Amino acid sequence: MDSGLIHIPYMRPERTSRQTFEWALENARQADQAGLTEFMVAEHATQKWECIPTPELVIAAAAMETERIKFAPMAHLLPHHHPADLAIQVGWLSQILEGRYFLGVGAGAYPQASYLHGITDLSANPARVRESLEIMEKIWKREPFFHEGEFWSAGYPEEADDGEGHDDHKLADFSPWGGKLDIAVTGLSVNSPSIRFAGERGFMPVSIYSGSSILKTHWETYEKAALENGHTPDRSKYHVSQTVFVAETDKEAKKLAMEGGVGYAFERYLWPIWKRFGMLEGYIKDAGAQPSDVDLEWICDNVWVVGSPETVIEKLNKLYEFTGGWGTLQVESHDYLDDPSPWFQSLRLIAQEVAPKIQLPFSSSAAG
Repeated sequence: MDSGLIHIPYMRPERTSRQTFEWALENARQADQAGLTEFMVAEHATQKWECIPTPELVIAAAAMETERIKFAPMAHLLPHHHPADLAIQVGWLSQILEGRYFLGVGAGAYPQASYLHGITDLSANPARVRESLEIMEKIWKREPFFHEGEFWSAGYPEEADDGEGHDDHKLADFSPWGGKLDIAVTGLSVNSPSIRFAGERGFMPVSIYSGSSILKTHWETYEKAALENGHTPDRSKYHVSQTVFVAETDKEAKKLAMEGGVGYAFERYLWPIWKRFGMLEGYIKDAGAQPSDVDLEWICDNVWVVGSPETVIEKLNKLYEFTGGWGTLQVESHDYLDDPSPWFQSLRLIAQEVAPKIQLPFSSSAAG
């Protein structure tokens, strides 16, 4: 199994923009040094806890201070951008990173952010995603077209020719590095339409973990859609996002998680949201518990993956056995700015002691 970091970033609301930016860069540096393979940066324009509105600024800065790790916005919310602007921005950034970049796309979940971008009816956002990608992919082909769509107009003009064979007035080439861009899509709910869309297009699926039973349906949904559309589903490219904290002992890990940034974010922000939208139901079902059983310690034991390297390996292997496994674990980042050492030690233990001991239980191909 590979390991990556998905930087939401779940910063305490009192943090400044400068603190948030510098914490992101330090996480990228530490993740690269520890051996994590990917660094995803979320895009949110309205949430104080999830406060990076322009992932590309973090990615460009972090890429200059790292050597191996790959970056992705996870995700650019396509309804909130003009697809021509985004196609140029994404293509250029992929060229700058020279292979250390892939694209995450999404529809957006927060009504306030959609309202900010002039969208009052979120029901059309899946259609906006499809139209946006259609325009972006046409622009990257660099062939003349003009599109008058339901949501946007865009095109690619004819190349200018000075009649003397010079390139001085040719259009700049902002197509993706290497001519092709890997694209990833996140999904959360049972039988997720986003995961189905990823399968239809042959994109990489990224599951936001909300219980083992739901996670199992994600791969089944993705695999079915992929096969129906002529794509070969590959578990080694499957990503799962989870809250994970590792320390030398179970007791130490639990204390550092519950009393540190993970517990702080869940108690004040995530747990109330999850209760409101029924996002704990999959975990409650997995544990054979009742909603009345849920407190922060129950969440630590049943929602997060917390413990010593040996304990976390055991927990992940059980999940692999039940769900079939995945290729990359995306660790959800949290705010340990005031005392970063335990957080970065956890990342090192995940990358160096946990991930190498988690193996897909069978062939990663669809035949598996």
